[in-house]
Amino acid sequence: MTKLYIYNERQQAADNTQKQIANFLFRHLEQYGDPEPDIQKAIDYALGKNHSPGGIIITAEDSVTGEMTGCVVLNKTGMQGYIPEYILVYIATDKKQRGKGIGKQLMQKAIETADGDIALHCEPDNPARHLYEKLGFTSKYLEMRLKK
Repeated sequence: MTKLYIYNERQQAADNTQKQIANFLFRHLEQYGDPEPDIQKAIDYALGKNHSPGGIIITAEDSVTGEMTGCVVLNKTGMQGYIPEYILVYIATDKKQRGKGIGKQLMQKAIETADGDIALHCEPDNPARHLYEKLGFTSKYLEMRLKK
């Protein structure tokens, strides 16, 4: 059985929980991840630190062992309509727990909890793409970036 915990700018995660989330995402995102300091920035943003708009963090925990089995981080964009209100920054499930529906539970709870539209970036070869499509996400645009 899985328990879900929700954190945001009003419901803060303890410092040790924040570190656990960052470490979990760093370990389990694998080739789709970022350096741990960048992951921590997204967590800080979702928790409303440094006057950021905030967001949502949802963790999944095995109710028997108490171990984290998954996590999703959404950041508020501060926009509405022309840009979705949220961007899904990270989602990961424990490598040993994949295929058990934890990612789907996290996404469903994120969609239910967010009070606006959600955007996400997904590489074409990412297996999670199929889950996103099943949940109603569509690919309307080609993303382009200018790196400076």
